[in-house]
Amino acid sequence: MMAADKRILREERAAVAHASGAALSLAATLPRLLLDARRVAATVIHGVHGRRRAGPGESFWQYRRFVSGEPAGKVDWRRSARDDNLYVREQEWEAAHTIWIWPDRSRSMVFSSPNLPHSKLDRALVISFALAQVLVEGGERVGVPGLVRPSGSRNVMDKMAQSMAHDPAERTSLPTSFAPAPHSEVVVLSDLWSPLSEVKQLLTQLSSNGTHGHIVQIVDPAEETFPYSGRVEFVEPEGAGTITAGRAENWKADYEARIARHRAEIRAETDKLGWSFIIHRTDRPASELLLALHAHMGAPRDTGSGRAA
Repeated sequence: MMAADKRILREERAAVAHASGAALSLAATLPRLLLDARRVAATVIHGVHGRRRAGPGESFWQYRRFVSGEPAGKVDWRRSARDDNLYVREQEWEAAHTIWIWPDRSRSMVFSSPNLPHSKLDRALVISFALAQVLVEGGERVGVPGLVRPSGSRNVMDKMAQSMAHDPAERTSLPTSFAPAPHSEVVVLSDLWSPLSEVKQLLTQLSSNGTHGHIVQIVDPAEETFPYSGRVEFVEPEGAGTITAGRAENWKADYEARIARHRAEIRAETDKLGWSFIIHRTDRPASELLLALHAHMGAPRDTGSGRAA
């Protein structure tokens, strides 16, 4: 065997070993994450009965006051006869809605501060699983781009976990070659440290069919507060190399300014689309983010952008 062939074979074996190790590591972590997700989902589901709204269906939802200019045929005269106001009978919207959830599983998501028990990846997966459970309980269909087809199955969390544990594909920060169908909804959970041009391209791609969406930036506290001083070597986890700071504390102001600009650009893009943009730190409870997401998904498109959870 030629030397070049041996080198290629070694590289292939190393790649297979790395992929297998990553899959085993994820598989070993998933049971704990699923338990966390079920606990978080149960907290939110308690007292939350889906994303109820008016629309075509057979189930009565509520009466509302008649609005001037509406067809008189919409008036429920029996209910209106009880007092001096006119009322319209609304049915509950019953068509299953499709929501795509993308958790960033790239290498940068593995980072966590020494004093925190979970990484950004842990939080992204817990929220993805829990949100899927909440949405399915509310009658929606949930899928993962390129991995899980939309499903309203009650065991959606297990399907997602199994698919991720056995996924041989490269872990990318942002979904690629994915164009959701019109009227569906997209949730992207990522640290969003990708170049701004890639983030903008993603938003353009996902919104091209009129899809509504929610962008969640999951960050470790250290990525916001920059608690470093002295000589520090910073390593980019996705292959961009290393950089050494002689006095890291001198970088803090410039770092914070750059983070603010990056987020402002993302927020400007989501605002134009009517999408929500949520910033979540991993030292905050997962239930806060899940509640915020659930609220945004039932809110009008032009409100609530850019809030932290």
